[in-house]
Amino acid sequence: MKKVYARPAYCMNCHLCEVNCIVAHSKSRNLLKAFKKEKLRGTARVFVEERKPISIAVQCRHCNDPRCVAGCISGAMVKDTETGIVYCQEEKCVGCWTCVVSCPYGVIRPIEIDGRKLPLKCDLCKEYEEPACVVGCPNKALVFEERGAEV
Repeated sequence: MKKVYARPAYCMNCHLCEVNCIVAHSKSRNLLKAFKKEKLRGTARVFVEERKPISIAVQCRHCNDPRCVAGCISGAMVKDTETGIVYCQEEKCVGCWTCVVSCPYGVIRPIEIDGRKLPLKCDLCKEYEEPACVVGCPNKALVFEERGAEV
């Protein structure tokens, strides 16, 4: 399965991966509308960890045996058997955030959208050929590829 991998030596801490993620998951798919009208600032599914002088983009690892799926009490968090993508079926989510505490990588964030508690995590931009964070990275600090051993 293809996954997003970070190359810290190339990351310049620009946070464009976060910006592109937000736009890709917005209703409008428009940068200005996503930030100004839809008020989606802070809803990126990837986030940059900064420890000067190194920074690295972090997102869901789409584990082979995801603890977030095992911990989900409502069955909302699932792993697609065909693609391997781990995602939340928002209509089934009860907002308990067990998935948030179950993730060993700390990449599922609790958010509230329109008064509804939901987990926010990378879905590899499943409706696109390549994740927006990878496409929008100016230094190619993020790559989308298949590698040997998977988590």
